[in-house]
Amino acid sequence: MKRALTLLLSVVLLAGCASGNDDPLSNYSKADINFAEMMIPHHEQGLEMVALAQANTTNPDILALADQIRGAQEPEIVLMKTWPGVDPSKHAGHTMDGMLPKSEMEKLRSSKGADFDRLFLEGMIKHHQGAIEMAKEVMDSKNQSVMKLAGWIVTSQALEIDTMKELLNK
Repeated sequence: MKRALTLLLSVVLLAGCASGNDDPLSNYSKADINFAEMMIPHHEQGLEMVALAQANTTNPDILALADQIRGAQEPEIVLMKTWPGVDPSKHAGHTMDGMLPKSEMEKLRSSKGADFDRLFLEGMIKHHQGAIEMAKEVMDSKNQSVMKLAGWIVTSQALEIDTMKELLNK
């Protein structure tokens, strides 16, 4: 039920972000574009972590969380790639707040079971905290699409962090 509600909310919010009849395409600031160019590879690493969860654990709570994260971040990437002026490859290879370094990704990639679950949750908490900080930088954007997406990222990822902390304490 929680996943269905999250998916419904993301569809509604992202549809609202994309509709923007009063949101002219030329109304994306340099900060808005930079946010998208950094958030796209950030989310892509999050999706890579989700794929690792699907391969390295059988824990139904972790798998449900991974599905929830994928369900939110895939459409956000698609949306940001539609913003005019966004070059998704501009920050590829750069390290943004919360991104896991190669060594941590390798450790995650090679772990299984309960060890994987702990590393995934710890890494994804850090990853989400970084995304929240990045989104807060454009919360006051004059562009409604950017402002709504940033608010959604802050709210939804904070809720997912709470879930991940609960799972770590199980």
